[in-house]
Amino acid sequence: MISIKEVLILVALFFSIGVYGVLTRRNTIGILMSIELLFNSACLSFVTFSKYYYPAFLKGQIFVLFIISVAAADTVVGLALLLCIYRKLKDVYVDRINIMKG
Repeated sequence: MISIKEVLILVALFFSIGVYGVLTRRNTIGILMSIELLFNSACLSFVTFSKYYYPAFLKGQIFVLFIISVAAADTVVGLALLLCIYRKLKDVYVDRINIMKG
């Protein structure tokens, strides 16, 4: 059986990779994928704490379903905006997207 310490080390690793990806990526799709990795690490921590501390209740799993639905909506909106920006500029790099300026 995997201990809670090992799972939380994995969660911290996923979260660190996600933060690194958000801060260093120039491609918008890469940034969206890193944000999804952040959401997934939070989901894994909720399920872990729910399983180890309150195994009879499903509050962590229910909260994870809520996070997954919000993350899916966030991704849909982000990809729709990205598609509109690509159609206008023919580029998806964050450094070159300055169309929000007046």
